Amino acid sequence: MKFAAYWQDTAPAFTGGMTAAPSGRYDVAVIGAGFTGLGAARRLAMEGRRVIVLEAGTVGSGASGRNGGHLNNGVAHSFTGAVAAYGAETAKAMYKAFDDGISTIERIIAEEGIACDFRRSGKLKLASKPAHYEALAKNFEAINRLADPDTALLSKAELEQEVGSDIFHGAMLQKKSAMMHMGRFVVGLAEAAARRGAEIHETTPVTARRQTASGHELETPKGVVLADKVVLATGAYTPKTFGYFRRRIVPVGSFVIATRPLSAEEAASVMPGNRTCVTSLNVGNYFRLAPDNRLIFGGRARFSAISDQTSDQKSGSILKAAMTGIFPQLSGVEVDYCWGGLVDLTRDRFPRAGEADGVHFAMGYSGHGAQIATHMGEFLAGKILGKPTETPWANLPWPAIPGHIGQPWFLPFVGAYYRAKDLVS
Repeated sequence: MKFAAYWQDTAPAFTGGMTAAPSGRYDVAVIGAGFTGLGAARRLAMEGRRVIVLEAGTVGSGASGRNGGHLNNGVAHSFTGAVAAYGAETAKAMYKAFDDGISTIERIIAEEGIACDFRRSGKLKLASKPAHYEALAKNFEAINRLADPDTALLSKAELEQEVGSDIFHGAMLQKKSAMMHMGRFVVGLAEAAARRGAEIHETTPVTARRQTASGHELETPKGVVLADKVVLATGAYTPKTFGYFRRRIVPVGSFVIATRPLSAEEAASVMPGNRTCVTSLNVGNYFRLAPDNRLIFGGRARFSAISDQTSDQKSGSILKAAMTGIFPQLSGVEVDYCWGGLVDLTRDRFPRAGEADGVHFAMGYSGHGAQIATHMGEFLAGKILGKPTETPWANLPWPAIPGHIGQPWFLPFVGAYYRAKDLVS
């Protein structure tokens, strides 16, 4: 078993990185070479701006290359809850933003010729308990009526054609949802940004920053970078020098395993519908088939802000038990990959984007960034270019989390609360 992200291990190497040290002044410095940062850099470079991307690791080494491979449309959690909190019009705008995020990815793939196995598969939200199906039905009625008629409610009997497990009590199907090979897409997006003129510097962390009358000075091990504007696209991997955001973001580990490639018969026995799937538990799971028929199976196995081999191995054991609980037919199937990564949760689990603390930013995707992040990068670029588009995340209040200064000491208590909630509701 490899302790490596399947998406990164099976993606081509990025070839467009810079080896020379940064020099001169840049119109925009983008911090973070994931979906958000690369989406912004590509768009800015296409508009003739001098752009530098500063990445502490390698292209896609953060959340963009360490996720479950889903591009799920619509808001990540309760649509009716969003209506109650922000009103029907804002909730609909939020829902549409995720739809637009997938369309942006689809467009860029076509424009840049990125081979990443993109497919509109549809997503199933699976009811883990009878009461969850009743809640799904209420949520479906509001979504179908107000935001997305391209949805359906499936009974337990209808699920037999979709998922090879009898433990679920029905599901909501969102037909616009998609999937792709995340590693191939993020490398393809980086190559496209470099081809358009963006300078991408890997292994170049920002260690300090200063705002001056003329812009920004960013310290890196390769020298000081001067830029008129800064885009912060680091999510859960935001460095300490950006304390404003670390007080508002909770980094939480999300963990994933990938089986060996399944035979056609095995794949059909677990995922005959070949969609992305998410269970309805608070501490639930998500799964899909990879392009080579591996089952990619993930979840918040442990409430931890640490992702290293020891942590990932513990989580992998929990995930394998959960996987065989849902799919007993896979009990003897080997796990080839086990990995973890950090997701950037906000207190209300809605993203935020705009300008704060002297920088342009988009983050707080709360584990549902793959479908929206590239789109938000283009939004930030448009804002800098003076061609802004609307986003429902720009004006949401975003107070700091009381008692939180960057290290989420409270995660074990949060995990215990949600596990207890799953037992009784």
